[in-house]
Amino acid sequence: MDVPAGFEPFNRKSPVTVPWEPIYAKKTPDAVVLAVRLSKAHTNSRGVAHGGFISALADQAMGSSLVVTKLDPEKQTAITINLAVDFVGSAQIGQWVEFTTTFIKAGSTLCFTQCFVTADGVPCARANATFRVVDRTV
Repeated sequence: MDVPAGFEPFNRKSPVTVPWEPIYAKKTPDAVVLAVRLSKAHTNSRGVAHGGFISALADQAMGSSLVVTKLDPEKQTAITINLAVDFVGSAQIGQWVEFTTTFIKAGSTLCFTQCFVTADGVPCARANATFRVVDRTV
């Protein structure tokens, strides 16, 4: 299946996301956009994108975007302290699903983000998260 220009395999592996591979990423000046070509492994019993899958990848997209574009990745990381997801549509097998982060406020201790999830460009979810900035040396 085709992958849109600018996307490459996402290099940050996690035990929870391994079954959903391949996951793709595109770095922009403001975010790390994650994406997948939706397959059966991403779906619920009704054959549409599972809410847990959408929630987990939205969290990953927001956290990755924060660390890569707003923090010093050598010295800092971020921990999710709140995550909320609104499901506004569905995604079907075969659709290209993107997770795009925007920042509400990126402070030195707390960061507020949102993620827009689209399936072939059509909105299917919106997530909001609050992250705590953590020093990697602690």
